[in-house]
This record gives sequence, structure tokens and C-alpha cells, in this order.
Amino acid sequence: MAEQITEFLSGFRRTIKGYDRCLEAIRHRCGLSQTEVTIISFLHNNPSRDTARDIVELRMLQKGNVSAGVESLIRKGFLTRTPDQTDRRRQRLRLREEASPIVAEIEAVKQHFYRRLFAGFTEEELHQYSQLSRKLQENLSRIWEKE
Repeated sequence: MAEQITEFLSGFRRTIKGYDRCLEAIRHRCGLSQTEVTIISFLHNNPSRDTARDIVELRMLQKGNVSAGVESLIRKGFLTRTPDQTDRRRQRLRLREEASPIVAEIEAVKQHFYRRLFAGFTEEELHQYSQLSRKLQENLSRIWEKE
């Protein structure tokens, strides 16, 4: 069991680091931090989850890092922040048109990484992986709820 846990955690970390490495060129070319790229990608992929709190909770990032990343993206002209119409304390984040080229690059990198990561998998294996991954996420959600 210990070897399986080590293998799982190591594989998960390697996947994250591999994906981050694939995004390095975009970060350097656009002068963005990893957190800023994560915020842009998150807002693009989750249009209904558009607050800094959503990013902190779902991506499990430090609140201060997300706050600094949001401020930086606003200064760079990639993001806007507007008060929620029903709760003025809540700020809604929206990507500006100026972020579109970065979003397109991130999406291209993500697709390329996905193809490389799952190279050699059959459609059935991809389906099985998806089902198993969903179960793992459900279990992780239950673990986090208890702590």
C-alpha cells in the first residue's frame, strides 16, 4: 500500500510539474507568473466561478497569491473586477479581450500536453481513467469536508 501511495503522489506531482513546464514559454513571453496564468486559465474554463474566492477554493491556492495575481492582471489590462449586483462585498472577475491571445496559447499548450500525457491510451482506457478520476475526486471531496 505504501508503494502505491508513493507512486500515486509522485505521479500526480510529476503531472503538475510537467504541465507547468509546458506553460513556461507563455509565462516568459507574456511576463506572467504561474499564478497569473492559473487565474487566466481558471476564469476561461470556469465562467460561472468568477471570484478570487472561487479560485482560492477550487485551485487550493494561497489567498494572498491570488489577490496579488488578480491585482497584477488588472494593472496589465487582462482582467476587470466589478462588484456583484446582489452582494457589493463580492467582486466578479472577467477576462478582457486583451487576454484572448494568452487564453488561446494556454489552450493549445493544454491540448498538446493532454495528447502527450495520454498517448497510447485507447478510448476505453480514457473512459476508465475518467471514471476512476471522478471517484478519486469524490473521495478527496469527502476527505476535505471532514477536515
